Amino acid sequence: MKKLFVGSLPADTTEESLNELFSQYGTVRSLNLIKDLFSGKCKGFGFIEMEGHEARAAIAQLNGKTFNGNVLSVKFEQEKKGHRGRRR
Repeated sequence: MKKLFVGSLPADTTEESLNELFSQYGTVRSLNLIKDLFSGKCKGFGFIEMEGHEARAAIAQLNGKTFNGNVLSVKFEQEKKGHRGRRR
């Protein structure tokens, strides 16, 4: 299972529209669209989990492509390195 970062999403993006877009390349196992707490609109990014070969196909086909007027950024999620914040 691979987790993808999807960036440059339009504010009017819904979970349904994102699921429909990615399901063309395989089964979407989970989808987390990051939304603004107050407005409920998409903050411009989200995360999707798919099987490895399906995730690679989605990246190859969707990275740099236009979706509802925005050019998408689709890549594997980067593991956070180190600890951010205050050390004790």
